[in-house]
Amino acid sequence: MSKESEVKKASEKFYAALNKMAYGDAGPMTEAWTKSKNATAQHPIGGREVGSETVLRSFAKVASIAKGGSIAIVDQQIDVGEDMAVETGVEKGNIMLAGHTAVIDHRVTNVYRLENGAWKLQHHHTDLSPAMLDVLANLNAAA
Repeated sequence: MSKESEVKKASEKFYAALNKMAYGDAGPMTEAWTKSKNATAQHPIGGREVGSETVLRSFAKVASIAKGGSIAIVDQQIDVGEDMAVETGVEKGNIMLAGHTAVIDHRVTNVYRLENGAWKLQHHHTDLSPAMLDVLANLNAAA
């Protein structure tokens, strides 16, 4: 299997985990992500998470209020080096958070690292999502 095919499989694993998170289960994220203290995520709701434990907790927090949805990467492009790979594209779909649906349509950059023979997500960065920010603002206003 080529390196590009291996990274594509790692991407499929991440997006499968993202879709499980949309239904309240953040557990599969553990297998998709590096265990590195240098792991980072810049989510569509803003902020920056550093370290694999912090990143995984951020996905678990979203999962705790997620009740459904579907997220996919389209216009995917993968560039693979020796032990790092960059994936770019557009995330499209929707997610239901605490009873409110947010449409997902933002650019994404994912960086993968070859770790013990397997490609793992090292960094995830998306545009800010006005739809998700609106849902969160409505939740905060109702609290």
